[in-house]
Amino acid sequence: MSEVNIICMKWGTAYGPEYVNRLYGMVSRNLTHPFRFVCFTDDGAGVRNEVEIKPIPDFGLPPDASNRNWNKWRKLVTWDRKLADVTGKTLFLDLDVIIVDNIDCFVEYDAEFAIILDQLRPKRRVGNSSVYLYDIGKFPEIIDRFRRESEYIHRNFSNEQHYLSHEMDKMGKLTFWPAGWCPSYKYRCVGSWPNSWFRTPIKPEGAKILIFHGDPNPPDAIIGKRKKPLRFIRPAPWLQEYWQE
Repeated sequence: MSEVNIICMKWGTAYGPEYVNRLYGMVSRNLTHPFRFVCFTDDGAGVRNEVEIKPIPDFGLPPDASNRNWNKWRKLVTWDRKLADVTGKTLFLDLDVIIVDNIDCFVEYDAEFAIILDQLRPKRRVGNSSVYLYDIGKFPEIIDRFRRESEYIHRNFSNEQHYLSHEMDKMGKLTFWPAGWCPSYKYRCVGSWPNSWFRTPIKPEGAKILIFHGDPNPPDAIIGKRKKPLRFIRPAPWLQEYWQE
């Protein structure tokens, strides 16, 4: 298999360089195919040398859209015709995932586009874009429409992954990863209340990449910390084995 791209994005101060460094480490331990690892960021300080640093592409939105908070939509720039000098098959990974098994199957997957099925509302055809596979430049209409109709899209779609799923579904290209590959830590590992108070979070059978959304993030999950005390979870020290540079 030829070299595959692994890309991620980091902007602002929510995630430090250690997230990029750990993500690279997890990929290098769990992907046997040759890969190129690229981080698109506004600040590459502290990122390990194996990671290529590229600036985040400009949204290209009209001036009257400047008063919006577009952070929830920033990943849409990965759908442009050109993405720096990166081309070909690409696996996008959020910074706050934890890889717990070999991920060759993701880059070998036979689909033009694949994404996680939203596990909170699985009956909807909406993806979670923490992990998605695509070919750079193949579907530029995604970002083209966003640039033309940003205000309409902002009003009618809750975030980037909602809009992306809708557009790919219209084209008949919406494909979801097999069930179990990318379980939600919050919904599949921790479990529902009151079990979360008494049961140590588990690694679901068949899991390959654990997805973290909202609260907790990976470092807090390891020690059992949450922002809201009534939503207590037990520590999961086993995560530390995977959450390494």
